[in-house]
Amino acid sequence: MVGGGGMGGGLLENANPLIYERSGERPVTAGEEDEQVPDSIDAREIFDIRQCRARAGTESLFLYFPHLIRSINDPEHPLTLEELNVVEQVRVQVSDPESTVAVAFTPTIPHCSMATLIGLSIKVKLLRSLPQRFKMDVHITPGTHASEHAVNKQLADKERVAAALENTHLLEVVNQCLSARS
Repeated sequence: MVGGGGMGGGLLENANPLIYERSGERPVTAGEEDEQVPDSIDAREIFDIRQCRARAGTESLFLYFPHLIRSINDPEHPLTLEELNVVEQVRVQVSDPESTVAVAFTPTIPHCSMATLIGLSIKVKLLRSLPQRFKMDVHITPGTHASEHAVNKQLADKERVAAALENTHLLEVVNQCLSARS
């Protein structure tokens, strides 16, 4: 019997997941720190953001997010989604002019019962971090999960997402996924 060290506290579905090396830190350039230089939001900033510049009217507003989605915690293991290869920068698509962000994530196993929770955590992190003008699409990488259509439908439904976030227990679990690990 495998004991649960995850947030749910039960049995682990994937007791021995493959662990991947974290990608290197992105150096912040002088241009990125300069408030006078326009800086569009791109896939690297969504994956590994140090600072994100949102434009409110004519003034620049700096928002700080440590590693936007790469550092989201897995709900089952004491590892990040990047370390489990659930999220990768190559599966993040951003169009700043069109205000769209698409993130494809890959559960560690095809029958992962945590897929909806992982997708919800990614979506909440984006909702809390990006300017409101962005439309977000968080979905399972095609062909990587047995219930990808059902999970993707739930994640795309704004009313279901809002209802899920009204559930205090579920919101607490999402917040644990989004909190920094000590």
